[in-house]
Amino acid sequence: MADPYEVLGVQRGDTQETIRAAYRKLAKKHHPDLNPGNNEAEERFKAISAANELLSDPDKRARYDRGEIDETGAERQREYYHHYADAAPGAGRRYRAEASGIDPEDLEALFGRFGFGAARGEAGLNLRGQDVHYGLTVSFADAARGATRRITLPEGRSLDVTIPAGTKDGAVLRLRGQGGPGYGEGRPGDALIEITVAPHPFFRREGDDIILRLPVTLKEAVLGGPIEVPTLGGRVRVTVPPGSGTGTRLRLRGRGIKHGHQFVELDVVQPPGEEPELAAFLKDWTPQHEFNPRAELEKA
Repeated sequence: MADPYEVLGVQRGDTQETIRAAYRKLAKKHHPDLNPGNNEAEERFKAISAANELLSDPDKRARYDRGEIDETGAERQREYYHHYADAAPGAGRRYRAEASGIDPEDLEALFGRFGFGAARGEAGLNLRGQDVHYGLTVSFADAARGATRRITLPEGRSLDVTIPAGTKDGAVLRLRGQGGPGYGEGRPGDALIEITVAPHPFFRREGDDIILRLPVTLKEAVLGGPIEVPTLGGRVRVTVPPGSGTGTRLRLRGRGIKHGHQFVELDVVQPPGEEPELAAFLKDWTPQHEFNPRAELEKA
């Protein structure tokens, strides 16, 4: 795996906010939902997600910068209890502190402060595990309707993440007890999952409403009539009112997010080629109701 800083296009001294922004920009660009059948984009998305999983966690990022873990989050050099068989008293305790994400020097200071011996310290000190941070990109539809997605952590463990219906871009989900292990009888930390919602090619979100800009022909706008409209729940049939124009809004009640609606904004488009009969008609046509569409601009 390549250096995570290079994968995200950021520098080692950049802030967490800069790293988060770089990840979200790249994730939206290379998300598989927006690049169907593009294996290169899929592999690029996997690399971006893995890099973000490491750099979005301040503790892992610091350990990577110090060379303690590699690009995958794996320990560069692991020590085991048997390495301390002939070591001085307290050496085994130092390993367990490292494995729990606790600074050994801080642990020794705590023992000294309270006057605990090695055995009493191990039995009497209970610390909560550290929280770990991950990023997860989901589709617009999954965020709107809710879904369950599985993420694979750097150490190979998997987590099933439930995306609640209506989840917004940038939301952080907390999975209690799924973070770093606790020390002693301390409970584990939590996993914090930051959600990036991939943009939809047609829909956009305004609160709990979904907005769709729908192209219609000049004939459909002038004469009106039934047309089919896509929604998150499938295509539905609506009626365009006669005399509609660009910007006319139609409401599809209850077709939004949770209790929201879907609004269809009409966009009148002209035929791609020449229409001599239409041009001849408009040349001699006088509107029955005269109006100036630029009246407000002329007041400026």
